[in-house]
Amino acid sequence: MSRSTEICTKPLKSKTRRTVLKAGGTLLFSVLVPTLAHAAQIVAVRVWPADDYTRVTLENDSDLKTSHFVVQNPDRMVVDIEGIELNSTLKELVAKIQPNDPYIKQVRVGQNRPGVVRLVFDLKEEVKPQVFTLPPVAGYQHRLVFDLYPVNPPDPIAMMIEKGEWPSSNPGEVAPPVAQTKPDPKPTPPLQPQPDQPQIARIDPKPDRTSNLTRMITIALDPGHGGEDPGATGSGGNHEKHVVLSIAKRLKARIEQQPNMRVMLTRDADFFVPLGVRVQKARKVQADLFVSIHADAFVTPSARGSSVFALSEKGASSTAARWLANKENSADMIGGINIKSHDRQLASVLLDLSTTAQINDSMKLGGAVLGEIGGINKLHKGSVEQAGFAVLKAPDIPSILIETAFISNPEEEAKLTDNAYQDQMADAILKGIKKYFAHNPPLARNVLT
Repeated sequence: MSRSTEICTKPLKSKTRRTVLKAGGTLLFSVLVPTLAHAAQIVAVRVWPADDYTRVTLENDSDLKTSHFVVQNPDRMVVDIEGIELNSTLKELVAKIQPNDPYIKQVRVGQNRPGVVRLVFDLKEEVKPQVFTLPPVAGYQHRLVFDLYPVNPPDPIAMMIEKGEWPSSNPGEVAPPVAQTKPDPKPTPPLQPQPDQPQIARIDPKPDRTSNLTRMITIALDPGHGGEDPGATGSGGNHEKHVVLSIAKRLKARIEQQPNMRVMLTRDADFFVPLGVRVQKARKVQADLFVSIHADAFVTPSARGSSVFALSEKGASSTAARWLANKENSADMIGGINIKSHDRQLASVLLDLSTTAQINDSMKLGGAVLGEIGGINKLHKGSVEQAGFAVLKAPDIPSILIETAFISNPEEEAKLTDNAYQDQMADAILKGIKKYFAHNPPLARNVLT
C-alpha cells in the first residue's frame, strides 16, 4: 500500500459517475444529513511521550469503533476510526508530535472515506501497539487510546547506567554507611543487635571483617499520577502530578549525593504509570525502600497538613485514610489501563503476599520521615496512618506514601509550588530515610537481578 492510498481512496475519474452523483445530489444529501448529525466528535487530542512508551489519546463524545494494523519497511501503524468526520481538533494531532518523541516520527490524518478517518503513525522503530477505549470517568468523556510500546523494551537499569544515574556495583561491593542523624548518647559497636532494637536482628548474621561498611542502598521514588491522570488540582490551577514530580527530582538529586545510595524514579516525566507497574519497577531493581510522593486534597479548602501512610492488612486506621486510599487507587481508572492486558494474577499475588514484616518496617520508615516533615509543616495527623494503598503492596519492600501538603488549601498550594518549600520537603524526607537506615541496616544481597 502506498503512502497516498494509506490516507484516502483514489478520487473518482469517470465523468459518467460524476454526472450521476451530481444528479442525485439532493437525495444523497438527504441521506447523509441525519448520519452526520449524529457522528461522533473528537473534542481533544493529547500525546504523552516517554522512554517507556508513547500514549496518544483521542477524547470524544461517544464510543468509537476502530481497526488497526502495523506495516514494516518503513515501520508505521495505520488506524481506521469509524463513525467520525475529520475536524479541526483531530488535525491538531499532527502538530502535537514532537521531534524528541522516542517512537513516533510523525502522524498523518485524512478522511479515508465517508464516516471513516484514517491515522497513519510513521514510527522510529518497530512497536507493539495496544489500542483500547475507556469509558467516561472524572472529567473525561469517552477516550480512544493508542499505547505504543517498543518491541524490545529498554532495560531500566541499563538505561540509568548509560545516563550516569545508576552507580553500578559488583555483588558484595560495600560502600560507606548512612550517617546517623542524631548520634546515640552511648555509642555502641556498629551493626550490633540491641535489646531495645529488635529490628537490628534483620542484618546478615555472618561475621564480616568490614562490619563498619554496608552495601549500596537502592531507593525507588514514585511521583504519583502523571499523563492522563493529573491528580488533585488546586484553586490556582496547579496539578498534583507536576508538583510531586518536581519534589521527587529534588529528592533524587540529594539522594545521589550520598556515597552509598542510588535512585530509581518510577516516572521521570509527565506520563501515566499504572499502580502495579510502579511496584514492578521497584522490585525489578530490588529496591530497599519505596517512597510514593503525593499532594493531598479534600472537598473543603480548610484541610491542611502533611501525612505519611503505610499499608494495612486489616483495614484503614481511619475513615479519612480509607477515603484517601480509595481515591489514590482510582488512578488506574483515570489514567487509563488496558483491562485486557492487565495482569490480574500479579495484582492478586501482590495483595496476598504483603507481609507483616514489610508493614512493620514500613511503619518504622514512616515514623522517621513523619518526624522530619513535622519540622517544616503542620502535620495533618501526628502518627503514621494505614490503609489499603495498591501502590504500597510490594511484599518485600518497606513502602510509604507521603502526602506532602493539601494542594486544595490555597496557602499550602502556594507552598507546594514554592522552590524553597520543595527543597525543604526533599531535605526532610532524606533525613527521615537516613534516620531509618541508621537503626535498620538493609539486608545483605548477593546479586542484583
